[in-house]
Amino acid sequence: MPDLKRHTPPAEPIKKKKDWWTGTKRLTRYWYLRVMRQNSSPKELATALALGMFIGALPIIPLQSIIVLALAFVFKLNKFAAWMATNYSNAVTMAPFYYFLFHVGKVVVPYEGHPLDLNHLEMVQIIESGWDLYMVMFAGGLVFGIPATILTYFVSLFGIRAYRKRRALKLLRKRTGS
Repeated sequence: MPDLKRHTPPAEPIKKKKDWWTGTKRLTRYWYLRVMRQNSSPKELATALALGMFIGALPIIPLQSIIVLALAFVFKLNKFAAWMATNYSNAVTMAPFYYFLFHVGKVVVPYEGHPLDLNHLEMVQIIESGWDLYMVMFAGGLVFGIPATILTYFVSLFGIRAYRKRRALKLLRKRTGS
């Protein structure tokens, strides 16, 4: 006689708790795996991520995607990985990130102009505030972006190689049955 309990649905549907943290973790893992599984060498992928990190550090938010894709095309890098790496600076994080770049830039470039107004952070309004302000933020982007780019390259190269080694071993174990 067949086991009907196994095939009978439960009396009440099982409700999975969906909160924002679980969704964020799943989405992050999804994009992480998309980048890791790109058909590029580890060095090319790490270079693309480093390029994206550098372009993302510059205060050019409306143009970041265009510039990083053009540079990835010119240098024959993975376009998807380069674009993904720029996404840490976006419309949501723009205000605190530009504020951070402004203060980092003030350490390097002397600035005596108007303080940065957090209510007016669109590119046109920043440029209208004066090229001095924009140049301070750009210098802050360079000061932050260059070390972040170098760190991104080496950390991502190590991570990509480790991920691919683990994945190859897992596939080998699966094929050999051990």
